[in-house]
This record gives sequence, C-alpha cells and structure tokens, in this order.
Amino acid sequence: MENVESYEPVQALASNDHWEFKLYVAGHTDRSIKAFENLKKVCEEYLREQYNIEVIDLLENPQIAKQDQIIALPTLVRKLPTPFKKIIGDLSNKEKILVGLEIHKVSTNQGGDQL
Repeated sequence: MENVESYEPVQALASNDHWEFKLYVAGHTDRSIKAFENLKKVCEEYLREQYNIEVIDLLENPQIAKQDQIIALPTLVRKLPTPFKKIIGDLSNKEKILVGLEIHKVSTNQGGDQL
C-alpha cells in the first residue's frame, strides 16, 4: 500500500485534459468555505486553468443530495476525467486530495515539476 506522505505526483497532463468538480455544501459555513478554498488552492497549483468547480448548496436544492447520493457534507466529486471520485470533508489534507482524486501536476518544463 502506498504511503500518502511520500506521494509526489509528477505526471504531466495533456494540454486538452480538463477536470470537472462538484463541491456539495450546506450553506456558507466555515467548513464549506474552507473546503472550497482548499480545493481552489490545489487546482491552481496542480491543474492551472484546466478545471471547473461547481458549488452546489444543498440547503437551496436538497433534492440533489438523494439524486447524487450525497450522505455527508462537504463532499467533493470529480466528474471528469472519469471514473468518478469522491472525497468527504473540508479538504484540508492536500495529499489526500492528490491521491484520492488522482491529480498530477501540470508540467511547465520538459523535466516536469515536483512537489
């Protein structure tokens, strides 16, 4: 089993790869805001401009929780690239996000960037 602490994503994304995320929250709580901020930081660092984040407030649209099988909040779902991946929590553990969503850093040079 791979040790999360030593994980260093270095695979470059192809220029046409695009990542789609849905972040399910319950209102504008500190936990919801923190989850969005943490996700945004990871996306900016690792995916550059190759991502889209849709925030879904289940207080405004509670029927979506059952439809999308959301049982805890906040929940992050990676829609693209497939297969779907889910992470529950405030996304404060960067390594958990990288491993859980299989995110690899976008290369800015021929050798690739490392963490």
